[in-house]
Amino acid sequence: MNDLAKSSGWKKGAVHLFPVPALAVYIMFVIYPILSAFGYSFYDWKGLIRGEFVGFGNFVSLFTKEPFNHLFWNAFGHNLYYFAVEMAVQNVIAFGLAYLVYSKLKGSNFLKMAYFLPRLLSVIVVGFLWKLMLNPNNGVVNVMLKKIGLVSWAKPWLGDPATALTSITIVNSWFGVGFSMLIFLAGLQAISSEVVEAARLDGVKGFRLIRSIILPMMSQSLIIITVFTFIHAFEAFELIYAMEGSQGEPYNSTDTLAVFFYRIAFGGSSGGDSVALGLGSALAVVLFFIIATISALFLYFTRNQSAQH
Repeated sequence: MNDLAKSSGWKKGAVHLFPVPALAVYIMFVIYPILSAFGYSFYDWKGLIRGEFVGFGNFVSLFTKEPFNHLFWNAFGHNLYYFAVEMAVQNVIAFGLAYLVYSKLKGSNFLKMAYFLPRLLSVIVVGFLWKLMLNPNNGVVNVMLKKIGLVSWAKPWLGDPATALTSITIVNSWFGVGFSMLIFLAGLQAISSEVVEAARLDGVKGFRLIRSIILPMMSQSLIIITVFTFIHAFEAFELIYAMEGSQGEPYNSTDTLAVFFYRIAFGGSSGGDSVALGLGSALAVVLFFIIATISALFLYFTRNQSAQH
């Protein structure tokens, strides 16, 4: 009996060990790099050799020294624009598609799979494919525009500072619309069908039904998708790197904070050393606080909404 009790107690204790490997990986690849960036940001670095302690000197340089301060605010503005376009294009389209699927449109299961399919591709693959499609000479986009008579619309999409960032954000919206659609669809399916049917019986239909009944009851889903979109917009790197490289071309018009960080920490920076690890770490810390603060505010608002309901 004692042996059985010991065996049972050991098994219960062993259950608590199951998360340890995942926790170890998380600490190694997430927590440790974040803490390291905090430490690196307080030192001057000569290449990869740590120099003297400079305190907040790297942060001061980031916000006051040319060209870093100009490049920082330029990249920050691009991140905000990235977020705005994702919200206005990706998430609006995603909600529309989710509502079509929710309305049990014929073939909705196939449509659900088709909309999510781009998300299964690698971001790098998507970037290179769209870079070919947006080629100004023989890319499929310009070829199609010329064939339907819209010759004046054919542009060097990735070579013009006026269109480069917008082109990348539209490609990103195409890539991410399936994930947002699933979040919205989950929110729609959580709404009581009795409430929707009662509203329809009262004559509430179409856009009025969406505005007055559905969207207010999806407030948590809307906040969650806003948080995800914000985090993704401020971490934007892979797609920009695949389509424009690490220099934020053309003329820094596609620079974001993550691309700027990569360039000054690992790939060289204008107006500085070939590798400015301390300055890059300071930028990483600032980016971490931006994302963490805004995300925490959104989540705090979500909890308040839940408590009120």
